[in-house]
Amino acid sequence: MTSSDLSSSSSSSLVRLNIGGKKFCTTRDTLTQREPDSMLAAMFSGRHTVHHESEKGFIFVDRDGKHFRHILNWLRDGVVPTLEDSEYQDLLREVEYYQLLGLSEGINATLCSRRYENDSKDDSKAELTRTDIIKCIQSDRVRFRGVNLSGLNLSKLDLSLVDFSHACVKDVFFSGANLQCAKFRDVDGGGSNFHNANLRE
Repeated sequence: MTSSDLSSSSSSSLVRLNIGGKKFCTTRDTLTQREPDSMLAAMFSGRHTVHHESEKGFIFVDRDGKHFRHILNWLRDGVVPTLEDSEYQDLLREVEYYQLLGLSEGINATLCSRRYENDSKDDSKAELTRTDIIKCIQSDRVRFRGVNLSGLNLSKLDLSLVDFSHACVKDVFFSGANLQCAKFRDVDGGGSNFHNANLRE
């Protein structure tokens, strides 16, 4: 094969795309090999006639080009991009249009994995409810040492003498509560509301 033949072959496999105004350059192999049943593969496998723009030979596709680079990277490397969940929803719309089943499955698997991780790592939930607290304070010498109570509404409760030492009381609503002689040694209490609470001693 001569250098001119090689140049001609390379040139014929090159594809210039205009996706909604954004310009991309790739190869016919990239568009057809990883997802052979996709719309892109059908467009560039020779089964269909594609129309080039008069200027510079770009093929125009009337879709949003914002996420098309992720589609090209998937077709090149088989890697699912790392995005925010909301961006994945936008990308999925384009993926479904181009009928890229492999990428669609990859994105959905990533989203499912994230949901599972968030559920299993969610340690921000309180270990007890307001009702549990009320039952506890009806007995003597109440202790919530080291307990996670974050986000609870404990307003207007009689919590006098209660030991909250080392507990997590982030964003707890103590408004109007009686906290006289309550112990708060080494607590994590960011964002808690003590409005009108009795904090004597």
